Amino acid sequence: MEVVVAVKQVTDYRVKVRVAQDNKSVVTENLKKSLNPFDAIAVEAAVQLKEQGLVSKVTVVTIGSVEKTQLLLQCLAMGACEACHIETELELKSSLQVAKVLVAYVNKIKPQLVMLGKQAIDSDASQAGPMLAGLLSWPQLTFVSKLNITGNSCEALREIDQGLHAVAAEMPAVVTVDLRLNSPRFPSLPNIVAAKRRPLTKLNVADLCSVDAAKTTAISYAEPSKNRSCEILEDTAALVTVLREKQGLL
Repeated sequence: MEVVVAVKQVTDYRVKVRVAQDNKSVVTENLKKSLNPFDAIAVEAAVQLKEQGLVSKVTVVTIGSVEKTQLLLQCLAMGACEACHIETELELKSSLQVAKVLVAYVNKIKPQLVMLGKQAIDSDASQAGPMLAGLLSWPQLTFVSKLNITGNSCEALREIDQGLHAVAAEMPAVVTVDLRLNSPRFPSLPNIVAAKRRPLTKLNVADLCSVDAAKTTAISYAEPSKNRSCEILEDTAALVTVLREKQGLL
């Protein structure tokens, strides 16, 4: 069974991103880039399935400019078997654009399972995985915190507001993973060296599909207000009074 893991390069979560002076974008130039943390969990999950003998091949794929090669080498060092870089100089701002490119790649490779992080920490949209499943007409298991594969089916636990939600689906399927599924490994030095010898193919997005112009446009960006205040209340009755009289919520 082959698994494809879609990964994305994002601004490192430890870096503070600033809004540009025109308030139309955020400043990302010369900032440290890293593997999206949720995607790292997806790579780790796929590698663990391979180590358990449940998966024969793990392929990681990313979409973007030529600077993404180091990202794929990191995934190969974590244990992925192969990597594919779908090159394009276009800025894919829409999750639907990304999903359409991934659909073309999945139809070309024909894996039994596609894994992604539940969201990217730059857009926080959580849309690429569900859109991919919808376009493929595959079942989807989203926000997965525990995953088991038995035969041709996968079973998962999802964390929801009411507790744990158990779901199952026949493969092929799309799985998006949550934080508590695992802790991604740190690649060892021998694995980092070995990653450079593993297959890394490159495709042009135009050879897979045509990419439509984004249908949505960001109107403006703004940083959170720094003028915040805190009021300590003595008891619940005081809270109810504040909500009723000052906030008009009750």
